Order: sequence, then C-alpha cells, then structure tokens
Amino acid sequence: MVHDDHNVNTDKSKDLHDENAKRLEHLVDLVECHTRTERHLEQHSDIASPEQIQHAEKIQQVREDQIDNLKNAIAYGVHSNQDDLEGVQKNYRYTEGYLNHNAEHMESSTLEKTKEKQAHRKEQMDFLK
Repeated sequence: MVHDDHNVNTDKSKDLHDENAKRLEHLVDLVECHTRTERHLEQHSDIASPEQIQHAEKIQQVREDQIDNLKNAIAYGVHSNQDDLEGVQKNYRYTEGYLNHNAEHMESSTLEKTKEKQAHRKEQMDFLK
C-alpha cells in the first residue's frame, strides 16, 4: 500500500510540474504580447483611433491580470481556474475581433503567430474547463 501512496504522490507532483510548465509558457506568451502591444502603442498611438487605443488598453489590463494570477499560481499555488478561464476566453474573443478587422493589414508572420496563439488559447480553454 505504501508503494501505491508513493505513486499517487509522484503522479500529483508530475501533474503539478506539468501544470506549472504550461503556466510558465503561458506567462511568457502573455508578457511577450504585453510588451509588443506596449511598444506598438508607444510607436503608433498618433495614428490609432481613440477606440483602438481604448481596446488595446483593455486587452493590456486583461493580460496584466492574467500575468498576476499566473505568478501567484506558480509561486504560491493560489490559483483560480475560473478566473483563468474567463481571462483566456476574453483574450480569445478580443483577438478574434482584432483578427476579423485587421488580418488583411497584418504582416504574414504576425498573422501566423497570432493564429498559433489562438490555437494555444483554445487548448488552454479546454484544459481549464
């Protein structure tokens, strides 16, 4: 029976490790997106409409909230899947809207990377449900 308990603990430890690895990957993606958007806002705020700037700022706030939540989940184990799920869903919806309106004006590499991230978000939504 002790052997079984050890396997259960090992499985939980591996699951936690895998979950934290996914969280770290998502954290890196969020920070990269946040940084690119900040740079874009700094460089192009003079040509963007107030609505576009406001939309970008909302997305940035969602990202900042997700970054904080992921940091807490990784560092302290304090985590709310529901909050993460809602954040990922919002990010997915915002990005879908952005793609629908701007895909034809985006560089092909940026468009492909954004589509890949959307696929990752979809996987993450499935994981968090």
